[in-house]
Amino acid sequence: MEAELEFSAGDRARLRFAVSPLWEVATSFRLLSAGRAHPVHRHWIEQVRPRVTAAGLDRDRLAELVPCDGYVPDFLNPAPTAPAPTLAEELTALRAAPAERIRRDLTRLEREHGLSLGPRLRSLYDDPHTQLPKLAEEIETYWQLALAPYWARIRAALDADVLHRARQLAEHGSAYLLDELHGQAAREGDTLRLRERRRGLSRAVAGTGLVLVPSAFTGPGLLIRVSPPDPLQLAYPARDTATLWQPRPAPAAEALAVVLGRSRTRLLTELDVPAATTDLARRTGLSPAAVSQSLTALRDAGLVSAHRAGRWVLYARTATADALLSSRASDSAEPSRPAPPGRPEPTARR
Repeated sequence: MEAELEFSAGDRARLRFAVSPLWEVATSFRLLSAGRAHPVHRHWIEQVRPRVTAAGLDRDRLAELVPCDGYVPDFLNPAPTAPAPTLAEELTALRAAPAERIRRDLTRLEREHGLSLGPRLRSLYDDPHTQLPKLAEEIETYWQLALAPYWARIRAALDADVLHRARQLAEHGSAYLLDELHGQAAREGDTLRLRERRRGLSRAVAGTGLVLVPSAFTGPGLLIRVSPPDPLQLAYPARDTATLWQPRPAPAAEALAVVLGRSRTRLLTELDVPAATTDLARRTGLSPAAVSQSLTALRDAGLVSAHRAGRWVLYARTATADALLSSRASDSAEPSRPAPPGRPEPTARR
């Protein structure tokens, strides 16, 4: 099946990209709920699923709202108002969702999945004003456990995709961009064609413009959000997602250890995967107290971030630390070059 949508000059002028934390929440949670191995995200799933289960999130509101396949309520993905809104900004929009939108989406969830709302979702239907803050708090907990420690890496991949697509748009125009975006999308003249779309589309229900949302967890398909008066959103798989969790090159730590000390440098290298204090102590042989003291110093220096959710505190390298370690690795890998012919080797000044 295929849906066609008018795509005027005004819509082209309003075409934009956005990196959305809430899109990553819903798509990653669905991936965890699927309960099967994944060729790309297997390592992430193995690290995150035990924490999510221990926190009870696999049995709470989010689990009921995000089934393993099919429709997910549109109010979970409010239209991004900026190129890269924070999770806090998007949760503010979620908490402000109109009650009629919540009830409409929950009714559709019941209809399309052939189920009856459980007590939690029935409470959300009956009293959105009271229940939406509780849902937002649950999403924040999931974020801290499952995505925040990895966000620097995920965000870098999403930003790189946006940069690539923006260059395509600037050099070749919107028709070329949409043709290259995904096999389910194409633009022909003033028409946007969306293949495998079961429901019809019109500007009356799709809003004006188009928001393109790269995602690390969508899977191979194109996800479409239609919720008037918001613009149409297309969430598509970001480029290079297949390499997202591949181990990074081991850094040359010796020179860095002179500055930071061997223990702190070892901790930074171990944090290629986010970890708790006890995990780091077990892997490095350092005492938990020594690990905690070193992590505090690294966090104060902007090289480590801490992410708390309930009893969990996970530490992750920051982008600054990644750049520092990568530069040390590239410096050590680059062979020394002889001076050009006819020029003497430089000598150190005394």
